[in-house]
Amino acid sequence: MTTAKDIKIEQYKRELVYYYNILMSVILAVFGLIFTFIIPDKIMAWYLFGGLFLMVYTYLIVRKTYSVNAMVHSYIIIATLYNFYIMLAFWNNSIASFVWLIPIPLAAYVFFQRKYVFIYSLFVLLNIIAGYLISKTFNFNFPEHKPEDVRVTDTILMISNVAVISLLLYFKDKIKRVEIYHEIEEKILNSEVQPALVAEKAPFADELFEKIELVMREKQLYKDVNFNISKLSAEMDINSSYISKSIRVKGYPNFNNYLNMHRIECVKRLLTENDIEKVTLMYIYTEAGFSNQSTFNRVFKQMENITPSEYISNLQIH
Repeated sequence: MTTAKDIKIEQYKRELVYYYNILMSVILAVFGLIFTFIIPDKIMAWYLFGGLFLMVYTYLIVRKTYSVNAMVHSYIIIATLYNFYIMLAFWNNSIASFVWLIPIPLAAYVFFQRKYVFIYSLFVLLNIIAGYLISKTFNFNFPEHKPEDVRVTDTILMISNVAVISLLLYFKDKIKRVEIYHEIEEKILNSEVQPALVAEKAPFADELFEKIELVMREKQLYKDVNFNISKLSAEMDINSSYISKSIRVKGYPNFNNYLNMHRIECVKRLLTENDIEKVTLMYIYTEAGFSNQSTFNRVFKQMENITPSEYISNLQIH
């Protein structure tokens, strides 16, 4: 059965294939123009433009009828073999043509199971070994290029591959987030049992709550008067419903109660650290994130069962 997670991941994979085709079209076009006008090599120019046409034309035909995985499997094999000629052509001038093969294991990591990362890494390695053996065995009389020309193409090649790798990593991160959120959501749905059993049956809530606590304490987000669960959600890049459920699992009625707990703890800490005769109570509660004294008094009494003035008097006595 296709789940919402599978649909979202499939969507991201199709987006990745789409943007990759655009990026590679630009790269092949740039190299085709270079070998047409700057470093004249008619065969290489036609080879690159031919590859550009084949890639775009094939993608437009198969993008809606074939699964993403089928397209990527086919592309990796064909692209590696397509690069073989380029690798041989530049073997004696530059080893940078190997760089085109580097993103292939990474692409396998993004799209497939781990075994395919190993399979395609081995496939790439065999291509390089075959290229070495063929270049040493046969003489193809490929055009020689000047060192300055090779530096130009190598530089563009490196930049292009950085762009390709960045694109793959960006979408891998998006896919990973979907997988993590789905896992959390699944655990939340399965954890709606008796409150006494929640902590035991939902270790994910403990993990998420620890992260919330870490962010709240390290960045002291509670000091923001206008701070709310939406801001925490944006800060952690986590769905607010997950945050809310995790906080409730830990015994807090709602996010505001949890937030006020941090603010009251901050007030108590500031009262201990400062001489109350030298600082005002207004400074203390505003520093902790309360907007006015009436709210502060109400929350303090609710949580500590005594008023702020009574608490201060007890501190001075001790």
